[in-house]
Amino acid sequence: MAAERPYDLVLFGATGFTGRLTADYLAHAVPEGCRWALAGRDLAGLCSVRDRLAATDPRLAQLPVLVADAADRAAMREVAASARVVISTVGPYLHHGEPLVAACADTGTDYLDLTGEFEFVDRMYLRHHARAKATGARLVHSCGASVTHDLGVFFTLGQLPAAARNAPVSVSGFLRAEFRSSGGTLASALTVLSRPRAAARAARERRAIEQPPAGRRIRTDPARPTWSPEAQAWAWPLPTIHAQVVARSAAALPHYGPDFHYRHYAAVKRLPIALLGIAGVALLATAAQLPVTRRTLSALLKPGEGPSAERRAKSWFTVRFVADSGEARVRTEVSGGDPGNTETAKILAESALCLAFDDLPVTAGQVTPAAAMGATLIERLRTAGIRFTVLAERPSTAPSRAV
Repeated sequence: MAAERPYDLVLFGATGFTGRLTADYLAHAVPEGCRWALAGRDLAGLCSVRDRLAATDPRLAQLPVLVADAADRAAMREVAASARVVISTVGPYLHHGEPLVAACADTGTDYLDLTGEFEFVDRMYLRHHARAKATGARLVHSCGASVTHDLGVFFTLGQLPAAARNAPVSVSGFLRAEFRSSGGTLASALTVLSRPRAAARAARERRAIEQPPAGRRIRTDPARPTWSPEAQAWAWPLPTIHAQVVARSAAALPHYGPDFHYRHYAAVKRLPIALLGIAGVALLATAAQLPVTRRTLSALLKPGEGPSAERRAKSWFTVRFVADSGEARVRTEVSGGDPGNTETAKILAESALCLAFDDLPVTAGQVTPAAAMGATLIERLRTAGIRFTVLAERPSTAPSRAV
């Protein structure tokens, strides 16, 4: 099938803020001979992105551009049928994402996005997972910042002795970060916050048909705010999609053990700042319920806008993981630069290249990054500058090391 398609990789949404960053990354990361193209609805915008890339590498002056609107199902099918792998950066995905997911499922094309929208992921599972399994398509959502949590847990469990993973294993993740969001991220967040009932309904419908792993228990029950000696900070439950992604990886991969428990936190050094953050999220959620306030908030940072290169260069993140099986304990950390923009584009691009060119386990349907790519993607991200580090182990006395 690969030989019959003109492109190895198509980037859809290349004119948006994250799309441009992803195009920049791909321009220097694609292997020799990679056939790739830019896609979106605005020809002038696509040509502008291509011209900017060609200013650095004149060979990219002939990079193909594909004009297609996200709402045009026939156009989405043409894009999907032209490529082995399609990246989508066109959000909010609940508004713009399904036609391309459907087209990829139908044509056996691997699909990636960076969504954090719970409802979208669940509805795509309900509508397109079975078809994707039949055609061999891998539908991999949340290939942005969520990957550092998903692969961070995968990596952490790999440091435990095999015997320890046969016992109940509890993993906690503690995120610290400094960054500014893009307009697209804000739009997606407002979409999520405005639809709690619809999201809950989609989750119930998914649970009704999704088969849990036989003889195994996976838990991500809500945590309580607490002081964490491990993080040396106040740990506040983080209501993002990351925990769901981790749980689905655990369900798909037996090496997570027979009884796996994951909790996810934001780590904040000072209690007043933590309380202000919680109050801010609550106010944002309340404002998102009303169309007029939602439009007002959206106007503050429009899709296509984002922090400057200088601001992104100052941004950073760390996620510290603690895994405990009772008999063995390990602490690890995943860290890097700007998580909301620069590193998101890097992870998305490397994930696409991993699907397109690396030797991976056979999977199909809606799958997580860890289930689809696992250790192979960790190695790619490590080479690209994202650090996966073992901090401490018990009972071993091995020194801290980066791998």
